[in-house]
Amino acid sequence: MHTLYYSPGAASLVVHWLLIELGAEYELRQVDTKSGEQKRPEYLALNPNGVVPTLVMDGEPMFEAAALIQTLGERYPQAGLLPPPGDTRRAAHTQWMFHLANAVQPLFRIWWYPHEVAGPEQAEAAHAHVSPRIEAAWDRLDAHLAANGPHLLGETPSVVDFYLVMLMRWSRGMPKPATEWPHLAALAQRLTARESFRTLYEREGLTEWP
Repeated sequence: MHTLYYSPGAASLVVHWLLIELGAEYELRQVDTKSGEQKRPEYLALNPNGVVPTLVMDGEPMFEAAALIQTLGERYPQAGLLPPPGDTRRAAHTQWMFHLANAVQPLFRIWWYPHEVAGPEQAEAAHAHVSPRIEAAWDRLDAHLAANGPHLLGETPSVVDFYLVMLMRWSRGMPKPATEWPHLAALAQRLTARESFRTLYEREGLTEWP
């Protein structure tokens, strides 16, 4: 039994989605991030970063969404959502996981919390700076899907596609959301049509997007 500490719609979403998709046994513990519960000593003892998600597996708390979904892919190989070692697609998987985690997700941190990097008086300037960088990321990803898709690794989905769709969801309120790019939109449509996504939305109480 796994235990997921989550907040609806946050980075924990992709971990929750994979737990459902994989048919894993788990329990949910919601963290009230608006009240700052993630900064309290009890939670920091599990995740010293003070953010969600935290996933307790085999009694050990672990964090970082990208690492968690990769670990889940390894724990449930029968689902076929992670190329095994030696598979020619494994290197491409690692590339895209690192790219999304290091080059795309941090841009959204600036978008949602511009005061952290620029101060509250510079929030508008931070938005203006980061928005074209996010759009450039969508350009690159859409071009890759056009040439190599319909998924990031080709014909079949992998955990990295679920991760990408979560990041796309975060762009829904931006001037140009990710679904403005046709191949990204098609990917999101396929993955959000899965039963696991509908279950995810029901359990997290979400309604908006796609």
